[in-house]
Amino acid sequence: MQDKLGEYRRKRNFGTTSEPRDGGEKRSREERDPRFVIQKHDASSLHYDFRLEVDGVLKSWAVPKGPSIDPQDKRLAVPTEDHPLEYADFEGVIPAEEYGAGTVLVWDTGTYRHLSTHHDDAAEALEQGRLSVWLEGQKLRGGYALTRMGRNGQWLLVKMKDEGADRRRKPLKRQPRSVLSGGDLADITETGGQLR
Repeated sequence: MQDKLGEYRRKRNFGTTSEPRDGGEKRSREERDPRFVIQKHDASSLHYDFRLEVDGVLKSWAVPKGPSIDPQDKRLAVPTEDHPLEYADFEGVIPAEEYGAGTVLVWDTGTYRHLSTHHDDAAEALEQGRLSVWLEGQKLRGGYALTRMGRNGQWLLVKMKDEGADRRRKPLKRQPRSVLSGGDLADITETGGQLR
């Protein structure tokens, strides 16, 4: 079996960073719907990491402008390495000498449902380059489509037209705090992620 978290482990020194190792968290499909998490990450540039639980890992994309709730917005989503499931609860400061150095907060989290009728599961849909999901988050609800663009490896994240769509609400700006700790980036930087 392929080591899905090999790249994640290679990029990190766990003696320095407080990021979770692969702790071996396993969850059965029958247990409940898979999770999603959106982390606000103040690294070399501020961006949002969009992560979906798929086949025992968090499939991940860096979204420079963050997810939108306006279906007219097309957000670039750059794939990054798979992350362990434990990363869904990670808030803290990644040290300056580490990959991804900067402050991370959990901006939104919840569960999702796979919507595609053409593919049996999310992994197959991602492999084919198009995944549609329904998010049940604390800040975001509704349908989103992830679509691979050509051969360059980049994706688009687009909000679907449904009851969760609202071009006026602007949750990235109006709801900047963590859904786990209630802190903002400055609070988490100051405490090293020990707000909870």
